[in-house]
Amino acid sequence: MGTLKSNRKEQLNDWLTSNRENGIELLQRLVQAKSTQGNEKEVQGIVIEELTRMGLKVDVWEPNGKELAKNPYFASTKDDFCGSPNVVGVLKGTGNGRSIILNGHVDVVPEGDHEQWEYEPYSGKVVAGRMYGRGVTDMKGGNVSLLLAIKAIQSLGIRLRGDVIFQSVVEEESGGAGTLAAILKGYKADGAIIPEPTNMKIFPKQQGSIWFRIHVLGRSAHGGTRYEGVSAIEKSSTVLKHIQRLEEIRNGRVSDELYENVPIPFPINVGSISGGDWPSSVPDLVKMEGRMGVSPEETIDEAKVDLENWLFALNEIDPWFEENPVKLEFFGARWLPGSIDMKHELMNTLVSRYKDVLQEEPIIEASPWGTDGGLLTEVANTPTIVFGPGVTEMAHFSNEYIDLENVFSASTIIALTLLDWCGVEE
Repeated sequence: MGTLKSNRKEQLNDWLTSNRENGIELLQRLVQAKSTQGNEKEVQGIVIEELTRMGLKVDVWEPNGKELAKNPYFASTKDDFCGSPNVVGVLKGTGNGRSIILNGHVDVVPEGDHEQWEYEPYSGKVVAGRMYGRGVTDMKGGNVSLLLAIKAIQSLGIRLRGDVIFQSVVEEESGGAGTLAAILKGYKADGAIIPEPTNMKIFPKQQGSIWFRIHVLGRSAHGGTRYEGVSAIEKSSTVLKHIQRLEEIRNGRVSDELYENVPIPFPINVGSISGGDWPSSVPDLVKMEGRMGVSPEETIDEAKVDLENWLFALNEIDPWFEENPVKLEFFGARWLPGSIDMKHELMNTLVSRYKDVLQEEPIIEASPWGTDGGLLTEVANTPTIVFGPGVTEMAHFSNEYIDLENVFSASTIIALTLLDWCGVEE
């Protein structure tokens, strides 16, 4: 059996080596298709073309935003997905095997200031073994790893017993509406892999997160007699320090060794502050918006209560907040936390195949950000692992890149995992 696995690894490596340029070209095409929110139709057209050529059973649909919005797990910055189709391709197994979902998103965050990019953001430029471009690491490189793994298995004439469900979804970057739509359409499996940019690390746990908005009240007055008013900007400084203290307390509770190398496992980040409308007036309102990390050991609702109770205690620091409490609301994007048992068979299989291919022990950590894995784990009851070739530090950054060698290494590891997990019809 060991020899058989060794032969298959060599066969897969040989096929991927022979088709390396085709894989790079596919990734380049995906990157060159600008797929920011609402503009995913072109890139999904390339995916549909590829899945059709592979002979998979293809399902394409635009999620119904109004129906999705009725679901308690829905989170998105919009509810109209016209022009933003989901795509699923199914490689049907011969039977009596375990199924698996291979899930990747095609939506990318905006490219930002072009002056900070060395190469044009949607060029797919290849330099010294790296490809550059928005979305190449988060996470089109991972999606190509999935497609190449399936194509290699098909091309070698290997028939899997379990179904492989490839999902190319939209809306991950604003809360996972694409994956939720796929779940509600009935796509579930015995396990799942999401190739987000993990630097080839294996993430059995993913933090969740929620967006929040805080309104800090002041009292308006003329700037010349500012002592007659109360500055909401000055009071917001107190609120910000109070939130930072909550972050320290929440992260002080963390004892899981998977977070040892994560400086702040569950950050609370205030990303936007606005207030005041006239230089000669004392500002009477400040709006703060931010993101709160959620531990896999707690629910979204428990995290919300933690923040609510903490902000309620502001009056113990400053009596102003006794009569003028801050107003807290949760809005926009949300990612469910998720985790898989470290001893789960899918974990064991992926770790073993990693060692077979790279001849070293994998680094196993917890994800520093949310993924669609929480939805798959919690809503679809599909145990999920996050593992991919992208560069964690370059996600959402200018000059985003991926090491192409990792795209093919991840593909080999995933292909071998599919053989073990789904089973092979000998």
